[in-house]
Amino acid sequence: MIRYHARWVVPVAGPPIAEGVVVVDRRTIAYVGPRDSAPEGEEHDLGNVILMPGLVNAHCHLELTAMRGFLEDLDFRRWILRLTNARRAVLDDDALLDSARYGVEEGLRAGITAFADTCASGVVIRALRDYGVRGVMYQEVFGPDPVQCDAAVAELRERVAGLRYLETPLVRVGVSPHAPYTVSDALFVATTALARELGARMAIHVAESEVEQRLVVEGTGSFANGLRRRGIDVRPRAKSPIQLLNDLGVLEQRPLLIHCIRASEGDIHTIATTASPVAHCPVSNAKLGHGVAPLVEMLAAGVTVGLGSDSMASNNRMDLLEEARAALLAQRGRVGSSESPSAADVLELATIGGARAIGIDDVAGTLEPGKSADLAAFALDGLEPVQDPIAAAVFTLGGSRAQFVTVAGDVKVRDGVLIGARSGLAERMRDLGRALADWLDSGGEMRGVV
Repeated sequence: MIRYHARWVVPVAGPPIAEGVVVVDRRTIAYVGPRDSAPEGEEHDLGNVILMPGLVNAHCHLELTAMRGFLEDLDFRRWILRLTNARRAVLDDDALLDSARYGVEEGLRAGITAFADTCASGVVIRALRDYGVRGVMYQEVFGPDPVQCDAAVAELRERVAGLRYLETPLVRVGVSPHAPYTVSDALFVATTALARELGARMAIHVAESEVEQRLVVEGTGSFANGLRRRGIDVRPRAKSPIQLLNDLGVLEQRPLLIHCIRASEGDIHTIATTASPVAHCPVSNAKLGHGVAPLVEMLAAGVTVGLGSDSMASNNRMDLLEEARAALLAQRGRVGSSESPSAADVLELATIGGARAIGIDDVAGTLEPGKSADLAAFALDGLEPVQDPIAAAVFTLGGSRAQFVTVAGDVKVRDGVLIGARSGLAERMRDLGRALADWLDSGGEMRGVV
């Protein structure tokens, strides 16, 4: 057994422990508590750190990491179009795999040990396996025209069958009908049926933007106009995007609902009663100008919520402690509270909340005996005084790299250095950035506009 000693242990499942120890027996946590009561074992003193559960990123797009800084200051429809057209023109599967690997490396350096990724290409599961991290890859499916439904769901079935052999005890495959503006009602129903048949988890981008809201509720706006130009019939579909999913029976599968910025009181009640979890992405939501989700109300209603970074195309960095800080500050500013949510509330969202949202809370999200040894430690050097380690984790540590990280007991970061970082990966990412810039300079965006 190994005894990991830290100035502060923050189990999340209980109060912080000063001069605490987490004892790991191979891949599993055997003890969490004071140092003088810990069982014997090999001593590893992590020093002046906060030791907490590995962070859980409840929503990301690892294959888009190469698009960091490429989609700045665009309205949402143009943002989507540039992303889609550039990915198709510039990023082949090898490039997307490099991008995903670089994203996993960034996440590990930030103390993230589990990723819930929505992926169009299907390469992300390979990146997750490469680094031995935990996660779910939701294979995306698209098709706004009902005529596309049968072909789209048949292709999805084939893709999932071709990916499931890559599953491990750490990594699984799910499905993701992308969003109401890219998926027809028929495809939502068919994908839900497939998920039920396969026993696969689902994730859906929903209630994210004003243009999505107008498309679903009124059949108007730039998304609606773009679909009509493609010859697709557009008409009002439901009272809200959340209600649309409920009307279609999608919420019976309890999908991970990504964003939920435009969720009314009735929508929140629907989410809660169907026990559908939510991935909250405060920095991406703000950066794209979509707004602030009603997080306080969702938590009060008993909704399971995890924190996500979203893609580096919409956020630019993967830092869940910064997401926790942003979530807290935005909510307090929105509701005018100095107390709610608390630092403990949002740290839970970054750990056990995310674990519950993606279905891994039996093994991850807290430091408790019997759970997997997914650990993350952050140095406090230069950040004194520390009165409350939970407040320090949320308000002080944002931007800090993890000093020590393990996944299922395997050390991934030691003394701030990522073990197994791929040689030449950063250089290849720079090359991809230049290729994307060249594509844009050559007028590629205008050639792809619909």
